[in-house]
Amino acid sequence: MKFISVFDWHVLLVAALACAATYLCLDANIAADLPTSLIAMAIVFPIVFSINAAYTRREEALRYLGLVRANIASIYFAHRDWVADADGSHRSRAADLGKSLYGSICEALAAEPDAMAAARLRVREDFSRFSRSIEALREAGLSSTEVSRVNNYLNLALTDFERLRAISDYRTPGSLRAYSKVYLNIFPMLYAPLYASIGQEAGLTFGYAVAIAFALVLVGLDNIQDALENPFDGVGVDDVSLEIETETYWLSEPDNAETRTESKLS
Repeated sequence: MKFISVFDWHVLLVAALACAATYLCLDANIAADLPTSLIAMAIVFPIVFSINAAYTRREEALRYLGLVRANIASIYFAHRDWVADADGSHRSRAADLGKSLYGSICEALAAEPDAMAAARLRVREDFSRFSRSIEALREAGLSSTEVSRVNNYLNLALTDFERLRAISDYRTPGSLRAYSKVYLNIFPMLYAPLYASIGQEAGLTFGYAVAIAFALVLVGLDNIQDALENPFDGVGVDDVSLEIETETYWLSEPDNAETRTESKLS
């Protein structure tokens, strides 16, 4: 199924146009043995570079999301374990803020352009709320050194969010993408004389099959790059998962004194 998902109506359209161009060349007796190395230089190399760049951004996004979760967890554990918390208020507040912050980060990364500014403002507000929550730990008796350490966790989470925002905003160079798309769509038709030549020598069926194969390979590569281009849009099987509940399950501890005591001793 993952293999089939690469091929869509775009692939079928380009394949149909390539077959139509091949038919016209056969009808007009236009056949030529065109160099296939031109495709490697003009198309395959740029699109493979684009796919590699998109995949690298995806891997960086996974890394920074993991660091964000790790720093949120560190802040949560500081609220839970570093100060006396008989009623669990600090722990509950940190858990709620952690879920809210990670949720707003995920929403900001997946937001449509018209809603992006508001989504990112909510991220800033959640960071501010977490900062005020850390100051509440100071009032609860946490030493200045430990407060500074917790604030450092918050600063690292903010830094990683900015890196994620940069990955979301800046992608593969637009000029390279435009170049690839133009030639990926026209080359299967420009090579119609080659398909016609193959059809005359090896049979019409084989000539049309080569035309379809060229369209499948070239446009399929373009579809792979499009699916990887934005790792947060939820389009494609290789996108970053932004499931909030499954990634913040550790913030849902039972709210009772016995469990808190066991967690402190473990």
